[in-house]
Amino acid sequence: MHYLMIYELSADYLERRAEFRDAHLKFAWQAAERGEIVLAGALDAPADRAILLFQGDSPAAAEAFARNDPYVVNGLVERWQVRKWNTVVGEDAATPVR
Repeated sequence: MHYLMIYELSADYLERRAEFRDAHLKFAWQAAERGEIVLAGALDAPADRAILLFQGDSPAAAEAFARNDPYVVNGLVERWQVRKWNTVVGEDAATPVR
């Protein structure tokens, strides 16, 4: 199954992220190496949200990631939510429908 994590970023995200970026990226790459994160990144123009695509049997890995992410812990993320994403088209779709 796929889960989308939607981060709502703080107004000063771009100004403050440098201090926490290395720790955040290390944390994210570790989750990717465990097979939890498929893709992740911030939206551009405006940089007000980030989207992280997780895969797993439940939203637990995504929720645990958010609770411990240096961006969340240090206030660069104001709110986050995890939504199940019913993927049906594409090579990696969780439940392909033709």
